[in-house]
Amino acid sequence: MTIKPFTNPVFLLRIAKSYLSDVDRIWRIDNKQLKQYQDKAFQRIVKYAYTVPLYHEKYKEAGVHPNDIKGIGDIKKLPFITKDDLRENYPDRIIPKGFDTEHNFLLSTSGSTGKPVFVYVDVFSAIKSLIAFVRSLKAYGGRWQTTKIIMVIDTVPGSIEYTVFGQSTLPFLKRFMSLKNIKYIDIGKKPEEIMKEIDEFKPEFLSSDPNMLRKLAFLKNNGYGRNITLTCITSGGAMLDSYTKTYVENSFNAKVMDTYGTTEAGPLAFQCNKENYYHVHSDFVFLEFLDEKNQPVPSEKPGRLVVTKLYGGGTPIIRYIGIEDIVTPTTKKTCCTIPAQTIKQIEGRSTDLIILPNKKMLSPLTVTGIPAKIMEEYKTYKIKQFQIIQQKVDEIEILIVIDEKLRNKCPPVKTVLEELRKRFSEKIGHGVNIVVHEVDEIQKDERLDYVKVVISKVKHRID
Repeated sequence: MTIKPFTNPVFLLRIAKSYLSDVDRIWRIDNKQLKQYQDKAFQRIVKYAYTVPLYHEKYKEAGVHPNDIKGIGDIKKLPFITKDDLRENYPDRIIPKGFDTEHNFLLSTSGSTGKPVFVYVDVFSAIKSLIAFVRSLKAYGGRWQTTKIIMVIDTVPGSIEYTVFGQSTLPFLKRFMSLKNIKYIDIGKKPEEIMKEIDEFKPEFLSSDPNMLRKLAFLKNNGYGRNITLTCITSGGAMLDSYTKTYVENSFNAKVMDTYGTTEAGPLAFQCNKENYYHVHSDFVFLEFLDEKNQPVPSEKPGRLVVTKLYGGGTPIIRYIGIEDIVTPTTKKTCCTIPAQTIKQIEGRSTDLIILPNKKMLSPLTVTGIPAKIMEEYKTYKIKQFQIIQQKVDEIEILIVIDEKLRNKCPPVKTVLEELRKRFSEKIGHGVNIVVHEVDEIQKDERLDYVKVVISKVKHRID
């Protein structure tokens, strides 16, 4: 991929216009203006999708034409798009004829099911992702031009992080400004090496996924990074459980703010800096939260996430159900008075839901907060890491790694393990055997290259 688009004056003008109008939009407009913006953007993206073979065929089968779409309220007229739709139609049928694959990007998901999904994005979409980063940075009190920022990210070609920060806008901007305040580090390096680079750089903001943040927090607690004084930490790329959040915050004495996004659809939301809710990038995406009958769930009730991306070229993402996340929306307005959609809680992947013997489904966040609560009450963080594995519908195994430096400090490890078993049993209820084991190490998922907090081996799906 070359930077050919950046040599086009018209394209550069489009970038400048997008930056000036996009960053502050959700703070400047009201509900009516947001709806008008979404309606126009939705009409444009549906017309674009109609030029893509996969969507053209789907829409013809559904008996719908772009002229039938007057705004976001007509979204129910359109069929859903699945992961298999994208997989089976890759590469030529997920982009319009003549799309310039050489000067744009091919992204791939982690392939947590063993089958990655590939999508094409244009350079403008990559820039939108960077603008969303600038927006969340601003919400947390930072400035991309001056705040010292370190991002520990996946720099493998094909990842969304490498595309945004390694291949597109930042390399171009560095031609005209120093940007010495921004540094990114390959997440594949040893945590000790990463910690040394962070310590030398002395950033104000640190950004990475929860798994790396936990490793860095452990090193901080064990004498590394003495020069690190952070004002904010941002997490993204995986579910942030409450224990990891609390552990990292206490280790670095800085607040951890969560961001939410996907490879296929880009940035989706960022956590409010005053409340625990998430503000959706509602000028970039439109989110639906549906039940088993594909009807909208009421406020405060979890539903299956359906994503529509309102901008960009390459592979359109419209009514995409392949994210497989369970998310709880809310209509409650935060003190920020942002008119965007609001998420109360990101429950986790539908494939990681815990299935009880009575066939009810339990969100991972229902139980991942238990270790944090216990450690808070006992005023210790001797649990270095944990993992919850549902082996059978009536058997759950909890793996615990103890910080050796804290092993012999109160409370005894035996007390902690028994308290974990007791609390999990109370939360999950009768009929499920809870087994708690101490282990030396928890194995990472090789496909994802990190440790999953919750694993369910019980076959189930959200219809």
